[in-house]
Amino acid sequence: MLGRVRAMLPAVRARADEAEELRVLPQATIDELQEAGFFRLLQPAQWGGLESDPVTFYTAVRDLAGACGSTGWVAGIVGVHNWHLALFPQQAQQDVWGADPDVRISSSYAPMGSGEVVDGGYKVNGAWAWSSGSAHADWAVVGGPVIKDGRAVDFVSYLIPRSDYRIDDVWHVVGLKGTGSNTLVVEDAFVPAHRALSFKQMTDYAAPGLEVNTAPLYRMPWGTIHPTVISTPIVGMAYGVYDAHVEHQGTRVRAAYAGEQAKDDPFAKVRVAEAASDIDAAWRQLSGNLADEYACVLGGETVSMGMRLTARRDQVRATARAIASIDRLFESSGATALQSGTVIQRLWRDAHAGRVHAANDAERAYVMYGGAEFGLPVNDSMV
Repeated sequence: MLGRVRAMLPAVRARADEAEELRVLPQATIDELQEAGFFRLLQPAQWGGLESDPVTFYTAVRDLAGACGSTGWVAGIVGVHNWHLALFPQQAQQDVWGADPDVRISSSYAPMGSGEVVDGGYKVNGAWAWSSGSAHADWAVVGGPVIKDGRAVDFVSYLIPRSDYRIDDVWHVVGLKGTGSNTLVVEDAFVPAHRALSFKQMTDYAAPGLEVNTAPLYRMPWGTIHPTVISTPIVGMAYGVYDAHVEHQGTRVRAAYAGEQAKDDPFAKVRVAEAASDIDAAWRQLSGNLADEYACVLGGETVSMGMRLTARRDQVRATARAIASIDRLFESSGATALQSGTVIQRLWRDAHAGRVHAANDAERAYVMYGGAEFGLPVNDSMV
């Protein structure tokens, strides 16, 4: 799988500017990801999926993001939804994959709407912003409270078919331009009860889909799987900036310094070394925590709260390290890196756009970790 994904990278890189112009991924990229089997990595075997170990999935996301930030971002987010759907009741999985196991799902988990309890399910209304990859999806998962008798009684993900929502084209941004992260508008859509999944059930490893999808992959914590898919593309972008910077500096002549070769500047070498170390540290922590948690579930154990908090701590730290390294290299690349069409400026914009995602709210993750270290309770679904 990784070999097939890496064989795609030159073409993905060549289409990066096209993705920005279109404001969605080129269809050729989606088709190649589909043909390579990428979207089946986290999909259950009963629906033709590969039930891959998570490190393989995130490595593929990292590599794609190094070639095109928007492609890595969309691939990761859309790909991880197959893991999420595996936790829904079997009937919900049948609704989505029964006729076509290659159906794709987008999402917007922030509570920008709600569902009112009605007979047999929920009446859902809201406008959910920033649904990356929505143009390439036939279903969507949106997050919000369950309202009963005028008050919130739960917080769930509602699974909604494309026929029950519209997409408002509002994605006019400076970074991650090709993700098509538009707004999903839902008006009085009926969502049957089996197409709603409680976040508490996921956090407590009590999701109904676990009755059928028994592979260890689905015992991984939501609070690791989802936030890591937000940080991994940014780390991938950092690797992309690093490669472009080293290539650029290797041939750059610095006119302001009497024609000095940039590669002969000792300070340039220090910056490269520091950035390389921090980017590698970010990836080693991300992938290492994934591997540790996966080894735990392979052994039939439940991932402890301590491991989950560590993964969240290191996930936001990975984003911070990647952004700092990108900034360091960008600052050292000279004015030519500012030109439209250059890899460095595009990935710099993409990484900073990804940084503002709620899952990268570092202080919130650090407070959770520090509080637990002092014996305080953890009350957050994103862990």
